[in-house]
Amino acid sequence: MPDQSHLYEALKHVVGYIYPNDIEAHWSILIVLYPYLTGLVAGAFILASLERVFNVREVRPTYRLALLTALAFMLIAPLPLLSHLAKPLRFWEILVTPHLTSAMAMFGFVYMWYLMVVLLLEIWFDYRRDFVVWSRESKGFKKYFYSVLTLGVTDISEKAIRFDEAAVKTITIIGIPSAFLLHGYVGFIFGSIKANPWWSSVLMPVIFLFSAIVSGIALVMLIYLLSNKIRRVKQNMECLDTLARYLMYVFIIDFALEGLDVIQRTYTAEESFDIIYALVHGHLFETHIIFQLILGTLIPIALIGWIQLKHVPANVRVSIYAVCGVLTLIGIFFMRWNVVIGGQLFSKSLRGFTTYKVGLVGWEGGLMALGQAMLPILILAFLIKFLPPWQEHPTSDRAH
Repeated sequence: MPDQSHLYEALKHVVGYIYPNDIEAHWSILIVLYPYLTGLVAGAFILASLERVFNVREVRPTYRLALLTALAFMLIAPLPLLSHLAKPLRFWEILVTPHLTSAMAMFGFVYMWYLMVVLLLEIWFDYRRDFVVWSRESKGFKKYFYSVLTLGVTDISEKAIRFDEAAVKTITIIGIPSAFLLHGYVGFIFGSIKANPWWSSVLMPVIFLFSAIVSGIALVMLIYLLSNKIRRVKQNMECLDTLARYLMYVFIIDFALEGLDVIQRTYTAEESFDIIYALVHGHLFETHIIFQLILGTLIPIALIGWIQLKHVPANVRVSIYAVCGVLTLIGIFFMRWNVVIGGQLFSKSLRGFTTYKVGLVGWEGGLMALGQAMLPILILAFLIKFLPPWQEHPTSDRAH
């Protein structure tokens, strides 16, 4: 007889009447991490587009950093899904046996398009002149490394540079709807599951998208602020103030959309309203009300709004921006948690609850999720080491 001890353990936490298939949460913390990472990718890229497409010059110092951040997190984004699969080595079948009616199968194609065509091409065109100059100035491994990255294109004439800049702008314009598609489809998957009233909402893709932009801006702002501190460079307050303002604007839109969803659910008061109300005020009270709503949303909006109304010294603003960045990232993570895990805590009977506990070890444990969350930071440190985003172009190249 197969071991069913895990089922008996899950049944200890059941409250009310639930169907047998609803005993356990089938999607774990790794499925929480997956939309969180893809949201950071989309948000960072949207931030980069502010300078290239919308000519917001104040955020220019973060343009390259935003691109490298998007690339670092993009490389790791599929890893939580692969770890969650029972047979992760079969992931390649999603590409060679396309299933065009599957929303999940779309991710493979959107991912390859976004990584290979959008991100890598934009970074290459933006850095190409630097690659040429660095290959001429460097020695040893770096000289060979940068020479390979030039792909044999060593023309850095004024005409060639203009072509690079035009290519970057074109790719960025294409990349904006690609970023929307990359993360919006995650919300589409949840919103299209009609059998689950917690997920079934036409606003779900839009909420996911705006929360992604919020998290991406907060992440890049925090990395930029900390990197300046580490390099002992004076903080560019004009850049930080602009980033904070855009963070607040998008945050308000995101908060309004989530509020609209709550108002609509409350007004319609369908048969699922009672179980959702009990879910929010019971099992998800800490993660939804405290971590997501108060700490992760209202406090950052209030702090940044206060800065807009008062004359606050630069050093105090920097500290507040750092706190807001951390709180925002925590709040968006718990937003993903509340959607993914929260939707699995009540039964389709609408009469019972269970609980979900994160294990420490294992393929879907907390340590695995933490390790995968830290990997993009290590990759970003490597990218910054070899592709420094702080200087627009090498000094020695100005003569060309």
